[in-house]
Amino acid sequence: MASKPSIPKGTRDFSPAEVAKRQYIIQIIKDNFEKFGFQPIETPSFENSETLMGKYGEEGDRLIFKILNSGDYLAKANAAHLESKDSTKLTASISEKALRYDLTVPFARYVVQHQNDIEFPFKRYQIQPVWRADRPQKGRFREFFQCDADVVGSKSLWQEVELVQLYDTVFTTLGLEGVTVKINNRKILSGIAEVIGASDKLIDFTVALDKLDKIGEDGVKKEMIEKGIAEEAIAKVQPLFNFTGSISEKIEKLSQLLSASEEGIKGVEELRFICDKVMNLGLSSAILDLDVTLARGLNYYTGAIFEVAPPKGVAMGSIGGGGRYDDLTGIFGLKNMSGVGISFGLDRIYLVVEELNLFPETVTATSKALFINYGDKEAFYAMKAIKDLRAAGIKVELYPDNAKLAKQFQHADRRHIPFAVIAGDKEMESNTYSLKNLVTGEQLSVDFETLKNSLS
Repeated sequence: MASKPSIPKGTRDFSPAEVAKRQYIIQIIKDNFEKFGFQPIETPSFENSETLMGKYGEEGDRLIFKILNSGDYLAKANAAHLESKDSTKLTASISEKALRYDLTVPFARYVVQHQNDIEFPFKRYQIQPVWRADRPQKGRFREFFQCDADVVGSKSLWQEVELVQLYDTVFTTLGLEGVTVKINNRKILSGIAEVIGASDKLIDFTVALDKLDKIGEDGVKKEMIEKGIAEEAIAKVQPLFNFTGSISEKIEKLSQLLSASEEGIKGVEELRFICDKVMNLGLSSAILDLDVTLARGLNYYTGAIFEVAPPKGVAMGSIGGGGRYDDLTGIFGLKNMSGVGISFGLDRIYLVVEELNLFPETVTATSKALFINYGDKEAFYAMKAIKDLRAAGIKVELYPDNAKLAKQFQHADRRHIPFAVIAGDKEMESNTYSLKNLVTGEQLSVDFETLKNSLS
């Protein structure tokens, strides 16, 4: 007996109704990207391994899906690595390509490769799937879409101000009021590490600090100690674990804490500019919060860092994030190209909008009306009306077979199609149509214009 077909863990099939809802979210994001001046690009689903590896830190590298070389991939494998079963070193000789982990690094590669054709500052958006060899759980998938907006070629902090506004505009349009846009600055984290004498442990320090909301204060301290950060140094950052107050109060506290760090003070001033401008311009429904423990575990952020949390009461991880990367293109040979960008987590946003029942009833993948098929002569009469209705932007269809009426009406019911259009001998003689509301059961005889207006 054949085994039941299945899909890999962390991936999903989408029904017509689910696709319609996803496209609704994507369209809102896309419309606002373009409203803010961003232009679309696309890049391949897989890149050369050397493009991706080493760009996301040790944890990120482990989550990159590697693609085995075509043909007899072991023929060119390093014999010593094969013999020693060193999978990390062996991978380089049997896998030259990998599925993209995010859209930011491929974008950096795109900018360097096409730099002579790009007008800077370049504002681009990209909506495509990415893949991560992560452990699947609620809201975390191995294949998922990212919706990114980035600006390269400008160091202006007004870009960060606009990106906060973009988050606010998109989530307000979706009806997701009360999301929290968390902001921090990598320079502040560097300054803290410098002040406590742990500059050489910056990555270990920030990766651990970023997990505060997941593993708690004790868990973070334990991980820092395991990474070789002294207990005396950890004691100096104790205030960070309970950092409260308004944004302006937090900025003043940071100014005092980092007074001995030039790098740290620069980060404080950048945050002060961004937060001051955002708060004075105002937000529609989002909440801006300075979260000094926010330390997204990526190697390339150098300035502002963003993360978006769903409205309170929704048990879900971040639904967006991003930051400033002053030297990302430098790894591909293009120096002094500053950039900043944000990402929307489509799949998690979908789950939140669904949980809060915020999808409009009009979001549907179904037709507005089904024309009943009585035979070829009647079907031809129906198709003339269908052609004109479709030209008017109305979703309608003809049942393809001259089947029993009960079967055709049952099909409309199962598809949640709200109207049936009957076009038989009587209707053809009078050049009319019988429009039946499948919810109320009401049936009316109408001419074409009335039919069109009723279905619009």
